[in-house]
Amino acid sequence: MTYQEILSNALRLSDTERKHLIGTLEQLESKVASSAQSLRLNLYLEKRGRCPHCGGTHYYRFGKDKGAQRFMCRDCGRTFTQYTGTWMEGLHKKSIVAPYMKLMTESKSLDKISSALHINKKTAFDWRHKILGSLKQDEGKSFSGITESDETFFDKSDKGNRHLIRKPHKRGGCCHTRGISKDKATVIATADRKNDLNMTLCGYGRLTEKEIADSLQTPLPKAVVLCTDGHASYVRYASDNHLEHVVLNGKRGQHVKRTVFHIQHVNALHNLLKCWIGRTFFGVATKYLQNYLNWFKAYQTVLKQSQNQAEEMLCLAMTYNWGKFATH
Repeated sequence: MTYQEILSNALRLSDTERKHLIGTLEQLESKVASSAQSLRLNLYLEKRGRCPHCGGTHYYRFGKDKGAQRFMCRDCGRTFTQYTGTWMEGLHKKSIVAPYMKLMTESKSLDKISSALHINKKTAFDWRHKILGSLKQDEGKSFSGITESDETFFDKSDKGNRHLIRKPHKRGGCCHTRGISKDKATVIATADRKNDLNMTLCGYGRLTEKEIADSLQTPLPKAVVLCTDGHASYVRYASDNHLEHVVLNGKRGQHVKRTVFHIQHVNALHNLLKCWIGRTFFGVATKYLQNYLNWFKAYQTVLKQSQNQAEEMLCLAMTYNWGKFATH
């Protein structure tokens, strides 16, 4: 049944039936969003949250703000709601968050999302990157046991830029500089055997020790066994952090050592990532690449095992504050 047929049938309903239908649809739309939103609201109601402005724990209820419970912080004197500091702060159309998340997790294009939800394409684009920007990568302290790390490269892309200072590349074209250069965006993937994963856009061109350290945010624990290729930056990083380091030299045919040490896991992730970005989005602009790395990481570690990816994605996006203080 097409949209027009459903609409014409709905117009034949009585006023009472139509109101009941609208109420039912609104309940279905808000089901996913309300479950994630209620998690944050319950944290604050149970006095387990923090003020998103100052991190204070002394606050009390302070009326309503556009239907949302508002709180007043005794420490800084500012007010907030459960949306403050999240990607939903200031969002006007919260009622369509649930169907938006469903379409997004189904990898629908922005055109299809804007058409289905009757929103502007720019709104659909902005929502996507607000959500992806609020997802987090695992920090170094979360890794344990055998941990693999390796870098991969993407051609620098100015997709969507209408103010280029160079001639535009043909679709599917390659960069003009041979080898690893500043025309290549460097992505580091670090993963252990218990599903912790970090994928970070760290810069352009050849990898440095500082970029490895910055990608993980916190140093790897000393109990970790780091498996990498023979890149000098990994050797220095392991030495500076007093890590056991297993080096695999692919040029000499060293792909596995002692049957358990290898970097095949992260290399497989590199391949999956490039196929996903190339086939689903036909490439992405480099300035947005980190957001898509956040999405890919969330899918590989959480979403693909979930029976309700839309709800799980929204819960992940609502877990963290954008500001300094995070509420877990």
